[in-house]
Amino acid sequence: MTGTDVVDATGRSGGDPTPSGDSPRSPSGDGVDAGLLHKPSWRARISTTLEVIRANPTGRLVLKVAVGLAGLLVVAVGALLIPLPGPGWLIVLGGLGIWAIEFSWARRLLTFTRRYLRMWTHWVTRQSWTVRIAIGLFGMLFVGAVVWISVWLSFGVNLVDEALTRF
Repeated sequence: MTGTDVVDATGRSGGDPTPSGDSPRSPSGDGVDAGLLHKPSWRARISTTLEVIRANPTGRLVLKVAVGLAGLLVVAVGALLIPLPGPGWLIVLGGLGIWAIEFSWARRLLTFTRRYLRMWTHWVTRQSWTVRIAIGLFGMLFVGAVVWISVWLSFGVNLVDEALTRF
C-alpha cells in the first residue's frame, strides 16, 4: 500500500473499490465516487472520536474523569428527583448510560436493567385491564408515600395532617 492508496470502510484499498472492479458512481452520474461522499453515521463518528481520545494515555484519563463526573452529576440530579413526580428514574438511567461509555460495570448494569425493564413491560402488557389498573394504583400510592416521607423527613411537615386540617 502506498501513501496515495485510499482505504474504504470495508478495508479494501487500491484501484479495485468493489469486488467486481466496478467503481460505484453517484446517482447523479457526475463520475464522483459515491463511497467518498457517504458520511458516517453519528454513532460511528462518536466511536471514532472516542477511539482517538483513548489512543493517548492522557486523553484516556481525562475522558474517564470527565465521563465519571458527568455521569455522577446526572445520576445525582436524577436521584434527587426520584421522590418527586417526573422522570427521576429516567434521568438516573441516562446517567448510567453516560457512565457506560467508559465503565464496563455500568454497561453491564445498564444491560441488566434494560433486559428486566423490557421483561416487566411485556408482562404488564399481557395482563388484563384490572391488573394494569391495580399496578397503576399501587404505583401512585408508592410514589405518594415516598413524597410524604421525603417531605416529612426533610422539612418536618406531615402532609396528611396538613391536608386534614385544611379540608
